[in-house]
Amino acid sequence: MHDILTVVRFKGLIFQLAAMTFCLALVGAAPPATKPAAGKPPAEPALLDVLAKELDRNFQALKAKADPAPYFISYSVTDEETSGLTASLGAVQSKGSAHRRFMDCSVRVGSAELDNYHLLEGDRPRFAAAAAIPVEDNPDALSRMAWRETDRAWRAAAERYLRVRSSSQVKSGQEKSAPDFSQEKAVTAVQPVPRYKFSVEEWTPRMKKISAEFAQYGGVLRSEVNLAFRREVRTFVSTEGGRIQHGRNFYRIFITARAKSYDGTDLVTTDSFEADEPAHLPKDEVLLASVRKMAEDLNKLLKAAPADPYVGPAILSGRAAGVFFHEIFGHRVEGHRQRDETEGQTFSSSVGKPVLPEFLSVRFDATQNAVDKTDLNGWYAFDDEGVAAQPVQLVDKGILKTFLMSRTPIPGFLKSNGHGRRQPGLEVVSRQSNLFVESTNQVSDAELRKMLIAELEKQKKPYGLYFEQVTGGYTTTRRAGLQAFTVIPLVVYRVYADGRPDEMVRGADIVGTPLASFAKILATSNRREVFNGYCGAESGSVPVSAVSPALLVSEIEIQRKPGGKDMPPLLPRPRTDLSQVPTEVIQ
Repeated sequence: MHDILTVVRFKGLIFQLAAMTFCLALVGAAPPATKPAAGKPPAEPALLDVLAKELDRNFQALKAKADPAPYFISYSVTDEETSGLTASLGAVQSKGSAHRRFMDCSVRVGSAELDNYHLLEGDRPRFAAAAAIPVEDNPDALSRMAWRETDRAWRAAAERYLRVRSSSQVKSGQEKSAPDFSQEKAVTAVQPVPRYKFSVEEWTPRMKKISAEFAQYGGVLRSEVNLAFRREVRTFVSTEGGRIQHGRNFYRIFITARAKSYDGTDLVTTDSFEADEPAHLPKDEVLLASVRKMAEDLNKLLKAAPADPYVGPAILSGRAAGVFFHEIFGHRVEGHRQRDETEGQTFSSSVGKPVLPEFLSVRFDATQNAVDKTDLNGWYAFDDEGVAAQPVQLVDKGILKTFLMSRTPIPGFLKSNGHGRRQPGLEVVSRQSNLFVESTNQVSDAELRKMLIAELEKQKKPYGLYFEQVTGGYTTTRRAGLQAFTVIPLVVYRVYADGRPDEMVRGADIVGTPLASFAKILATSNRREVFNGYCGAESGSVPVSAVSPALLVSEIEIQRKPGGKDMPPLLPRPRTDLSQVPTEVIQ
């Protein structure tokens, strides 16, 4: 598995991956949420009723006529309403809105003990298709789409089930004993999703003003301020009796600034702001301060020396530490990897054993939608298999307790804990949600820096590193590849043992292997930070968060990024007409 966690921009009015890992603001008071008129049911349950009736009809027909007959069918519909606006240097680059629905049908034939989803030599099956369906609740049109998708999915399921039953691997009993599908209690729930007022036209002056701030910084080659809104409603019905409708709103501002150094290296700084409702979005002064810091950091990077390969002590900011744990730990405790023999299975035999320092604990909690007044990206009410979200204590005082589970059981863990996730069109696997790193060995930021200096003196190193800002990371978990990870920093400083001022460096990537990295953690700060992003893996791009204090590590390794081939622009930059920049920006 090659995972990517990134801070993602909206492109084409939907969330998509941009670069390597895993946006909005209003002037004045936020508009109130609009509610359905009294006595009128919300539009979404009409879809729920149509899907439930067609599901029952198709299930009964296939049970009577099909061979092999299905024992489980589910329909999942994702309804997305999106709007977006991108501005650069005080001018609008793009804007628009869209509304669409996608339907996925899951058909299981055989039995929960052995069915068409059974893993064969690392071959993960795919039956989902993300069929586009009408956004209007027209019963005839929706029923026909559901009927067609059910027939398609059953044919694919039946074909693969024949392969599973004839597999020599299954006949010889080579695999560990675990069913292919867990038994879970069916849930019925309808949770209305607020509908907030959103207008691209109302946002346009503000976005132009914020983006125009970059015009004052000569080192910035390209810059954008991207705003996007998405209202997402998910509808799930199953032959077990599940009837669920839920969802949420996504607001995001994503700011990027880019430059090119004298040796052709591409430089970038980013910032993002996420919220579930307009009232939680930042005010203008916050966004302008972010733009100024990004531009100033970029100008410093242009003057910074390239980083040298290094192994030694370092501090990772809370955001950097969150990505660090997401990559080196989070993906290796996803349950489906423990069942797949092609995976590295780093922790498959580690339940009940120490995997982290005793002062560290890790939990995942998709039920928590905010921390320290910051909205979290990885929360949800129900996962994509209709299982309610729940807190999961993965590590308690260094001891591994369990795994993140979907409805695909593994030996010793036969139930889901609400972490079966996917984007439309891909199959569900166990995925991360909101990751929390908790510590009992906490000190202040100032004391953590003193401890870094002491560690430098102990190791006789002239300097250590401080990783202030990261953009994401990626990792490989497959057994056939190197069990390694990379975290991609944007802003890195050398911290000198002799007291010289910190020095910014550029072009460094954090690299390493998981087990070796855990043992190097010495202490944490007492202040936690939030990294919101999107994680891309086998089941696509899903929203996630990582909440962590800063980490002091006795040893970390960085490598120098490859240099670029293009040189900075040869032509002089056009003169900026500050009279065209709003006065409140240039004062």
